[in-house]
Amino acid sequence: MLSSRTIEIIKSTVPVLEQHGTTITKRFYQTMFAAHPELLNLFNHANQSQGRQQAALANVVYAAALHIDKLESILPVVKQIAHKHRSLGVTADQYPIVGKYLLGAIKDVLGDAATDDILGAWAEAYGIIANVFIQVEEGMYEQAEKQDGGWAGFRAFRVARKVAESDVVTSFYLVPADGGALASFEPGQYISVRLDIPGESNTHIRQYSLSDAPGKPYYRISVKREDALPGKPAGKVSSYLHAQVGEGDVLHLSAPAGEFVLDRADTRPLVLISGGVGLTPMVSMLKAAAEAQPGREIAFIHAARSGDAHALRQEAEEVAASSPHVSAHWCYSRPSASDRKTEAFHKEGYVDLSWLQQVVPTTEASFYFCGPTPFMKTVFAALRSWGIAEERIRFEFFGPSGSLQEAETAQA
Repeated sequence: MLSSRTIEIIKSTVPVLEQHGTTITKRFYQTMFAAHPELLNLFNHANQSQGRQQAALANVVYAAALHIDKLESILPVVKQIAHKHRSLGVTADQYPIVGKYLLGAIKDVLGDAATDDILGAWAEAYGIIANVFIQVEEGMYEQAEKQDGGWAGFRAFRVARKVAESDVVTSFYLVPADGGALASFEPGQYISVRLDIPGESNTHIRQYSLSDAPGKPYYRISVKREDALPGKPAGKVSSYLHAQVGEGDVLHLSAPAGEFVLDRADTRPLVLISGGVGLTPMVSMLKAAAEAQPGREIAFIHAARSGDAHALRQEAEEVAASSPHVSAHWCYSRPSASDRKTEAFHKEGYVDLSWLQQVVPTTEASFYFCGPTPFMKTVFAALRSWGIAEERIRFEFFGPSGSLQEAETAQA
């Protein structure tokens, strides 16, 4: 427990963190990586170069300061981050390193304003928060290893099949190289893929949602190739997977992880909304829910650029065709001439509230969504303005978590 004096000091730093948080986290990563370059093997370099990781950490530090007197309120965030840490292989001995350079960054950025009292209070608070993470992650490591078919660290998997799903998405069917049992997972979870790419000085780890239902003799990931854009280089890992990894090759995977999972005990109507490659966890949820709850009303809604970019469409349509309780709806922002000729989509443009109100059978449903951050902000704002209770809205960020509530606040 923190003393009332420590809590008071931490609370007093909230306005400073709101103003300088990202500057502090940028300095933190800069100094930590300079002293411990081995930690670069754990981090997504693209998120670092684009500033996403720094902004996400700043949000976490700010939230911790804001709720320092009731840390239990940020436990869901702790669990979400802990799942990522377990999937990446973060260890307890790395937390003191993080604490050292985070406090150093606060001192560097704030200068004389970072008094001994402030640094002492943050050192005390960090120690408690770090211990929470360590304890939660210890339980996750144990569970991942001891479950049927589970394992610790990274395990070798062979690519049994490689299937192009669209012009930008390719699926990889992965089976244990040792021929052993395969751990089950919850629909919506992800695995980490660790790659040593020739010519790269660091290991690269990326997390990909499992895109098929549990209970198969394989894991499947469906990877979008991130092509170069103005001011943004091509994705190193996705490009390597698409161009260089083939059937028979070996990839190293962590055990499934993640908090964004289908609530299998829920019997309310289910609405699954996705944009782009955000459909991968949704397809897993769709197939699992339709199989386990054949009478459940399910609306599957997906937004894509066009039919050429629409992955896993046939699988979703097969589920819908096999059940009168499942419907599938497609929204294309830039449909092709072929899409128009074949009437391959239901809405042109973007997902909005008026269209959702047409295709969603009831507001008394559970809503799950995933996709690019702008898409997710739009969907979240639409659902909240429709009056959907926040406890029935669940979502997942690809990469560092951001804030969807900003979109709601902006429209208030």
